[in-house]
Amino acid sequence: MRLSHGDLDFTAYTCGFQENPNGTFVLCLHGFPDNAQTFRFQLPALAKAGYRVLAPMMRGYEPSSQPVDQDYSIPALTGDVIAWIDSLGAQKVHLVGHDWGAAVAYLVGAMAPERFHSLCTFAVPPAARFADGIRAVPSQLFKSWYMMFFQLPGLAEWTLERNDWALVRKLWRTWSPGYRLDDPDWCGLRAIFEQLGVKQAMLAYYRQNASPSVLLGLGNPEAASFTRIPVRTLGITGADDGCIDTRMFDHCFHEKDFPQGFRAERIAGVGHFAHLENPKAINQLLLDWFASGS
Repeated sequence: MRLSHGDLDFTAYTCGFQENPNGTFVLCLHGFPDNAQTFRFQLPALAKAGYRVLAPMMRGYEPSSQPVDQDYSIPALTGDVIAWIDSLGAQKVHLVGHDWGAAVAYLVGAMAPERFHSLCTFAVPPAARFADGIRAVPSQLFKSWYMMFFQLPGLAEWTLERNDWALVRKLWRTWSPGYRLDDPDWCGLRAIFEQLGVKQAMLAYYRQNASPSVLLGLGNPEAASFTRIPVRTLGITGADDGCIDTRMFDHCFHEKDFPQGFRAERIAGVGHFAHLENPKAINQLLLDWFASGS
């Protein structure tokens, strides 16, 4: 399927549209360093349960979705999500997000709660409370070293692609130490990253949304002011996550921020890419969460 937002055009992988013509929509947002096919185990499982599921390529991950003004701020990304929901003709969807997709899910849930049945996020706690988590778990700063490195113009671009994207492959191994990225899957990812402008777009996510001042709560980005998320939210963290310390979830979720309720689930034996590492458990969690709000 093709989705659009203004002049931007996005590829979306879909499942269940023909089988479930009246099924509720589930929209899945990927993160870094990844692409929409990361939800390849979720799409058929959710479709089998009666949902219409789609996973778009996020802004910048293909030349057709790279804006002229190079705006990769989280508010701009939330605008994409609302435009996609409108193009589906849907009033409400279930929203699933991993990594940067999770950060976007929190903000769009805060800004337009009437458009969502529920939120489900993987690996990343609420961005507006990230500084609280760092104060409680200061070792997270060491795990976030790559965010600081990505701020360096020129050097970050060169290093990211150097030696067949060795840094990206190292991040996958470190973030999910028990998971091996198969060669065909890696080749698919690399083909995405090597498209014109994609490397610059991936770095722009960090430069515009994860500068040191933002991480430490010293700046005042628009996203940081949206702490109240009036949508039922399930936050999933892998106990072995080498990117975002799983303890961050203990300090970034505040009951007062989620008036419709929230639940945090810590999954043993998986890391940052829990939905790839244990899809059976994750799919059941998603289906149970969707159904519990019916």
